[in-house]
Amino acid sequence: MSRGPRCPEAPVSQPSRHRARRDDQWENAPAPRTIPASSTAPSRGTTGRGACGQLSRASVRTWQHGGVTAATHSPLFPRVPESADAVLDGLDPEQREVATALHGPVCVLAGAGTGKTRAITHRIAYGVRAGILQPASVLAVTFTARAAGEMRGRLRQLGAGGVQARTFHSAALRQLQFFWPKAVGGELPRLLERKVQFVSEAAARCRIRLDRNELRDVTGEIEWSKVTQTVPADYPAALVKAGRQAPRDPAETGQIYAMYEQLKRDRGAIDFEDVLLLTVGVLQDRHDIAEQVRAQYQHFVVDEYQDVSPLQQRLLELWLGDRDSLCVVGDASQTIYSFTGATPDHLLTFRTRHPQATVVRLVRDYRSTPQVVHLANGLLTQARGRAAEHRLELVSQREPGPEPGYTEYADEPAEAEGTARRIRELIASGVPASEIAVLFRINAQSEVYEQALADAGVPYQLRGAERFFERPEVREAGVKLRGAARFGGNDALLDDAVGLPSEVRAVLSDMGWSSEPPAGSGAVRDRWESLAALVRLAEEFAAARPGATLADLVAELDERAGAQHAPTVEGVTLASLHAAKGLEWDAVFLVGLTEGMMPITHARTDEEIEEERRLLYVGVTRARRHLALSWSLARSPGGRPSRRPSRFLNGLRPGSGAAAGRLAAGAAAGGVERGGAAPGASRRRDRRPARCRVCNKTLTDAGEMKLMRCEDCPSEMNEELYERLRDWRAGEAARTRQPAYCVFTDKTLMAIAEAVPGTEPELARISGVGRRKLDRYGADVLALCAGEDPAEGPEEASEGAAENSSEK
Repeated sequence: MSRGPRCPEAPVSQPSRHRARRDDQWENAPAPRTIPASSTAPSRGTTGRGACGQLSRASVRTWQHGGVTAATHSPLFPRVPESADAVLDGLDPEQREVATALHGPVCVLAGAGTGKTRAITHRIAYGVRAGILQPASVLAVTFTARAAGEMRGRLRQLGAGGVQARTFHSAALRQLQFFWPKAVGGELPRLLERKVQFVSEAAARCRIRLDRNELRDVTGEIEWSKVTQTVPADYPAALVKAGRQAPRDPAETGQIYAMYEQLKRDRGAIDFEDVLLLTVGVLQDRHDIAEQVRAQYQHFVVDEYQDVSPLQQRLLELWLGDRDSLCVVGDASQTIYSFTGATPDHLLTFRTRHPQATVVRLVRDYRSTPQVVHLANGLLTQARGRAAEHRLELVSQREPGPEPGYTEYADEPAEAEGTARRIRELIASGVPASEIAVLFRINAQSEVYEQALADAGVPYQLRGAERFFERPEVREAGVKLRGAARFGGNDALLDDAVGLPSEVRAVLSDMGWSSEPPAGSGAVRDRWESLAALVRLAEEFAAARPGATLADLVAELDERAGAQHAPTVEGVTLASLHAAKGLEWDAVFLVGLTEGMMPITHARTDEEIEEERRLLYVGVTRARRHLALSWSLARSPGGRPSRRPSRFLNGLRPGSGAAAGRLAAGAAAGGVERGGAAPGASRRRDRRPARCRVCNKTLTDAGEMKLMRCEDCPSEMNEELYERLRDWRAGEAARTRQPAYCVFTDKTLMAIAEAVPGTEPELARISGVGRRKLDRYGADVLALCAGEDPAEGPEEASEGAAENSSEK
């Protein structure tokens, strides 16, 4: 199972070789000049300024005329923008808000596929090119070396070289390397690139025996403890407080943790978590050093802010000091690494901590079709909890595509074969194999799909996991099974075994396999799942070939392993949902969506269940055009069909009840919120992007926005009602002595005739019908829509009464 996104930059154990020349001198450089907000920066809410402070309209026109460049694709060698305003070309309105909000705290809530990296890199580049930000004063922080490298590359392409884009660990390490002689003295302790050996020795000194997988689990628990700033003595209590399920006895893990820390101290070594802890300590204790760092870095950008740990948040606060030049970007609906210590709390409480913050919501999805986006939105409408209260409703900007497919299979092999068959069809239709992915919940699910793709002649590659037959436990199992096949007559384990499946279970039980899975998640569970897959394979092999021996099974395993050792050329990607974060493909197959797997069995609390839902949401939003969801009713052919589809698909898959509403209560649309109101006071929110109700495209023309459809999309207007509305409008205009368009424009009347509202709220939702017009004309319009004559106005009523009395 993936352990989360925090992969520190590896080659950092030799400080002198990994410190850039500018960073050697950075603390001696004069502090970058800070330009007052009133001098050059565009005011909030503007779209950038050209000569003489005039608003630049060229970029706006470019966007309105379909010039938005793709948020998730870019040419290999783009042309560097000629000016600061040119940096804004191709950004949509919300992305432009991000790019031009250069002062004060800014929080960008960015849904999947909305171009968040594009928005923040253009923000930095615009500030640098406009002379508002000095490149050396900006520190952009993200969670992986790959993402940091991508950000640096984009900034160079935008003409903003010199900006530091790093992981938290890399930025902290550079500062620690430089200031250690001044703050502590001597050389920085040796950095452990891998802590497993020290953990293993610590366990041995505690007289606790750990196998390879238990060692991984304990190492993960130590990492979680350190990023949550939990000392060894507090580890058991911290587990209870966090509602975290430990993979082994908490007291033993705490004991190993304490011994691990002692070993590091004795040998003058530190780990990656220590890098953050020690940097925090230096900045807290040495105010002179903290001021030097703050003089160098005056503007901060943090990507994937929903994945920040408490320790990283503390470091960020120390970097900032009492300043507020901070831009954070994140999406609470993509928080899937809480088991590593990540928490969305810092993102969700940003406005509370920074009441003056500008909040921009990016909801225009440039990645996925309307059909995929509709499913993703529907998945979140059923969510619960704090993160769900801040969910975003995505709005697809792509042409319509095929509807997501839902397929139920009799058993797992049938599901894998059906998936492989559909993949072959897609490849035959022109979809590159490298643009197809099969995503599953745990790595142990990969084997049956590896085999099905190999049988179908489809190349594939595993991401974020070892190939099934290259996993240590699978290779060890192969050795043991081969030995049992040769010398089974002398193996006491096989004395009571009858039949091939029973023999395999007996051999693998010596490696830790049991009929019931271990509690919790982690490496021990991953190991069990791999061994269980071998047991299932033996059961299926015996069913297909009655009388098969252990030697026959070993030969079958060898053939399978050989067939799957093909070079990892461009092929279909097989990956866990965790490993798929941050990636995208034209076609995505989400497989094994059954109760017990999605959500996973060991997810028991409400928070854990909701994280599983978010994990599925991440999987759905990886797809650009084709999306297939599948599950099987039984594990093996002929098995009892006892499985049920994932509860997360209720209301979404055909036959499972009504689909959830388009925008459930609490879902946030796109737009901008300005800071300044008192905490808790109501704030006006910008309208979300208008979409054509026929083709789902975003509307920018005022007339089309009134109609809520493109001008050339099919109209469902009631022609008779439209003519009656026009006649009524002419009468109102004559009676009140004003032009007809002052009553309602033609486009508003057309919108009314298409919508045929039956209530005041329905009428009020039509663009052009404000509160004043609703009060003045609402009753008449609703009467006309109902096929009735409008009530007489006050003047007409009094004239009619006078005529009646004179006749009498």
